[in-house]
Amino acid sequence: MWYLYLVRCHDGSLYTGISTDVQRRFAAHASDRGARRLRGRGPLQLVYSHAVGDRGLAARVEYRVKRLSRADKERLIRGDVALPL
Repeated sequence: MWYLYLVRCHDGSLYTGISTDVQRRFAAHASDRGARRLRGRGPLQLVYSHAVGDRGLAARVEYRVKRLSRADKERLIRGDVALPL
């Protein structure tokens, strides 16, 4: 099972990613071994994760979420809107 997740950086920016093990991937991000975009942006906070299915679907959903406005991502985090599957 693949998951979509969002991480909030210290500066308030949001990072979107996919993984089969969100906790392991977040730990890698938090220890500066994950995505380069997150290095030095800590402390990080995992603010959202949702199971989405196989890798292909997860990649498509990640693409859609990355193109959402910041306001729409915040609504997603709060649960006010559904994940765009």
